[in-house]
Amino acid sequence: MNIVFMGTPDFAVPCLEKLIESSHNVCAVFSQPDKPVGRKQVLTPPPVKACAVEHSIPVYQPSSLKNSDAIDIINQYNPDVIVVVAYGKILPHNILTSAKYGCINVHASLLPRYRGAAPIQWSILNGDSETGVTIMQMDDGLDTGDMLLTESTPIGINETSEELFNRLSVMGAGLLSDCLEGLENNSLSPVKQGDAGTCYAEKITKELSPIDWSRSALEIHNQVRGLQSWPCAVTKINGKTVKIHKTVLSDKTGNIAGEIVDNRNTLTVCCGDGKCVDILELQPEGKKRMDTKSFLLGNTVDISTILGN
Repeated sequence: MNIVFMGTPDFAVPCLEKLIESSHNVCAVFSQPDKPVGRKQVLTPPPVKACAVEHSIPVYQPSSLKNSDAIDIINQYNPDVIVVVAYGKILPHNILTSAKYGCINVHASLLPRYRGAAPIQWSILNGDSETGVTIMQMDDGLDTGDMLLTESTPIGINETSEELFNRLSVMGAGLLSDCLEGLENNSLSPVKQGDAGTCYAEKITKELSPIDWSRSALEIHNQVRGLQSWPCAVTKINGKTVKIHKTVLSDKTGNIAGEIVDNRNTLTVCCGDGKCVDILELQPEGKKRMDTKSFLLGNTVDISTILGN
């Protein structure tokens, strides 16, 4: 099949690579415009563009899909299908209907749960025990199209959104191959989505970072792993802001939310339900990520210290 691929971040790269390795022809790639990155604001291509350029595939980066330019480009390639993976733009109707098999989307949740921009992070923030990948026939709604294939996977109790991101990106690539084969031999059975259990997975922002130690230990642990590796959960230790990169649930208990109850090699913090979390890795402002034992070699954190103040 002739394929136009639309995607932008790291998550989409395994899908693009899988298509390039296949017998299909990726004739063009659409990706978001290059953006300034880092302290020096160096203009940097998105990962999907970098992958496409490496394989000499034409890349288009329109700032908008609302004018006729994008559909004119797509039509010149006469694609059998348009594959969309975390592209980051809403596709207008004329693009959705421009290919023989329309547009299919690789989405990182078990739809209809977590429609929207950040399904991986919210599955962990909400403490879900299972997630997966859905390949969907796109329609004019936001992640509302018929489901073509799904694959589920458990979420580990200590798994971070970064780790789950990597797993689901590879899972999505494999499922995409199966879906394209099903389109070709007409073996797929589309399933309409219901609206029961739907959550909107809004974009992740830094406003979610501060830890409220009055919440339960499990909720705080989920916050830490759900916001890894950006923007990260944060708290104040002795008045200084610190990113919390890794925690585990502790078997210790305490009485005061945010209080340090153990400072031997790790920092054990009491939460609002009296249960505790162990902080295993953190990052003071202006410094590199480190394990808590290393942090304690240069910083005194006494028993009964209250975090967040």
